[in-house]
Amino acid sequence: MAEKEKEKDNDKETRIPNIIPVLPVRDIVVFPYMIIPLFVGREVSIKGIEQALSENRMILLLSQKDMSIENPASTDLYAIGTVGMIMRMLKLPDGRVKILVQGIAKAKVKKLVRATPYMEAEIEKIEETKPLLLSIEEEAQIRTVKEQLDKAVSFGKTILPDIMIVIENLDDPGRLADLVASHLGLKTEQAQEILEITDPIIKLKRVSDILSREIELLIVQQKIQSEARGEIDKTQREYFLREQLKAIQKELGDIDERAEEIREFRKKIEDAKMPEKVLKEAEKQLKRLEKMHPDSAEAATIRTYLDWLVELPWSKSTKDNLDIKAATKVLNDDHYDLEKVKERILEYLSVRKLKEKMKGPILCFIGPPGVGKTSLGRSIARALGREFIRMSLGGVRDEAEIRGHRRTYVGALPGRIILGMKQAGSNNPVFMLDEIDKIGMDYRGDPSSALLEVLDPEQNFAFADHYLSVPFDLTNVMFITTGNLADTIPGPLRDRMEIIYLSGYTTEEKLGIARKYLLPKQLEENGLTTKIMTITDEALTLLISQYTREAGVRNLEREIANLCRKIAKRIAEGTGKKFTVIEKNLQGFLGVPKFLPEEEMAHDEVGVSTGLAWTEAGGDIIYIEATTMKGRGNLTLTGQLGDVMKESAQAALSYVRSKARSLGIKEDIFSKTDIHIHVPAGAIPKDGPSAGITIATAIASAFTGQPVNKNIAMTGEVTLRGRVLPIGGLKEKTLGAKRMGIRKIILPKRNKKDLEDIPKYIKDDMEFIFADTMDQVLKAALKTAKKKSS
Repeated sequence: MAEKEKEKDNDKETRIPNIIPVLPVRDIVVFPYMIIPLFVGREVSIKGIEQALSENRMILLLSQKDMSIENPASTDLYAIGTVGMIMRMLKLPDGRVKILVQGIAKAKVKKLVRATPYMEAEIEKIEETKPLLLSIEEEAQIRTVKEQLDKAVSFGKTILPDIMIVIENLDDPGRLADLVASHLGLKTEQAQEILEITDPIIKLKRVSDILSREIELLIVQQKIQSEARGEIDKTQREYFLREQLKAIQKELGDIDERAEEIREFRKKIEDAKMPEKVLKEAEKQLKRLEKMHPDSAEAATIRTYLDWLVELPWSKSTKDNLDIKAATKVLNDDHYDLEKVKERILEYLSVRKLKEKMKGPILCFIGPPGVGKTSLGRSIARALGREFIRMSLGGVRDEAEIRGHRRTYVGALPGRIILGMKQAGSNNPVFMLDEIDKIGMDYRGDPSSALLEVLDPEQNFAFADHYLSVPFDLTNVMFITTGNLADTIPGPLRDRMEIIYLSGYTTEEKLGIARKYLLPKQLEENGLTTKIMTITDEALTLLISQYTREAGVRNLEREIANLCRKIAKRIAEGTGKKFTVIEKNLQGFLGVPKFLPEEEMAHDEVGVSTGLAWTEAGGDIIYIEATTMKGRGNLTLTGQLGDVMKESAQAALSYVRSKARSLGIKEDIFSKTDIHIHVPAGAIPKDGPSAGITIATAIASAFTGQPVNKNIAMTGEVTLRGRVLPIGGLKEKTLGAKRMGIRKIILPKRNKKDLEDIPKYIKDDMEFIFADTMDQVLKAALKTAKKKSS
């Protein structure tokens, strides 16, 4: 009887009223049976707590949908919450209230009764049905959740042991789900979703799903942490093992790796036979390396530096081939003609034979593209028996390319000069600096100025690379530079080099090069032999003169390759087995000629003189036409002439006017007559002073009416006083005249000495008239005819 009365009293105490104060809570969902401390600061909430304490200490805990709202309305709160019993209350000095509240039961808000001065709502208690007898599946689900929670704790999830004991003893699925969910630290939305589920088994399944995902996350997290910890442990373990190994080696008297490395460096330094200054620096750096920790960044830098020092050829050199005849044969086998260059190399060898210690020459080959400057360097190295290093300077703008970077920079390396010496493996290679005329400069420095030290025999015995910071002797190196023009090379640099000019090849020389070098090479490359394909000298000459126009032989080689391919195609098609290329059938293989020679004049004409021109493609003739017409003494110049050539024409006219009386020209005719001078092939730019006497002859012929001898060509610069000045390109101009069938040439007298450089086969059947003055030119060039009566 007493027990029944006690149960009735408990029911009275836990009986929940229909209308109850509301406490909005942020960032948390309170579950039944959950005991939690809450800090309350809002005025409305504090008054609600006071009201609850004055009645039955019960209050409805509703979670806010958005925690940032300060004064929530009914729409800002979830409709389902937990009725809590306020167990304790403490007023804090800052005006806030701290309460300890325990969840009792779930309840749903039917409507909000009041909003001020505190929130109060009419509620309906939500009863959860507890099954009287659990099925096997439900029991299995309870066990699964408990096991999952144990697993989560084993993987690092923090849950108090007391709570774990309570959970272990629970067999009510609803209470178990609530208790587990309240300790998983879920987001408000997730926790509210679980709170609103009324079926205990469904709720427990949802909690089980959340636990499964939490376990997966914990496993991945633990894996990441163990890997990171494993890396740290591995590093520490290796360090300790390494230290133990060193201690063991020390006890046993063995040499460790570091000592072995130092010993190897010391041996390499001895073997390198460095100069005294370099040796001191190497030993100094080796001592620094010995004192450093082997894994430090600076130790790696010093190792790299020492590697460079010991690998450079300080005292290694190749033995020169001093057999002059053998060297001559090598040079002649590799290159046709180029006598001046070959002679200079043989002179060097001869002096080297007589005097062992001598500075290497610094040569500069200047010439048009394709004449064999670069390949000549390789041939010289072969003749001398030396290593060959080629460095292209075209477009180089960084001074560090020559002198290297200082060791203070990350990834610093020596310049390309020292790099080349290392590659050569000897201190006396043939070092070719290609395209020196195309070197540039910008904010990174001037590489051409850096080369002054390299290419000066008085300075390069102590070339200082920024990376090495010790002098390197370059006096034994034979430096060869190449370029197309000497004008673009800076003066101080040009002054340090011995310039050898390589002129363009004549047709006869190209014929020899094609026959001896190009044709055999292209036959082999295209799978042909001399039994399958032959070409006559006449056909080759036609190919050279009408299919190419250049100073060198690159395009000639391309055309020969083209010819070989055409024949290879015909053989592959089965249209023939043996081909002989002659003048008549050359056009059938290569198509119409690309360049046609200037037509020969049919007869002597008044006002038309024959001049000689020199281009990169070789020598050629040009016709200069002069005609007079009534006017006011104006001079018209056409034919795309340059400023120098225009000035030559004006000087020539002034000379003719000054000599009018002696030439038999009326002096007043110049003020009544306009003169037009034209140089055909108007699309081609022309310039230079060497057409001066040709223009003067054409003007004199036009005014006197005397025709110019069509069989005479001329070249020379004219002055106002009628003096004839010397010109350049005599060899090419003479060859151009000979090709056109002209056998008589008027030349400046001061060019007489240059005839010695012209091969004998060119001078044969040629007559040279040397003139000092314009009077001598006119006497030789003009034919006697009736003078103009005007």
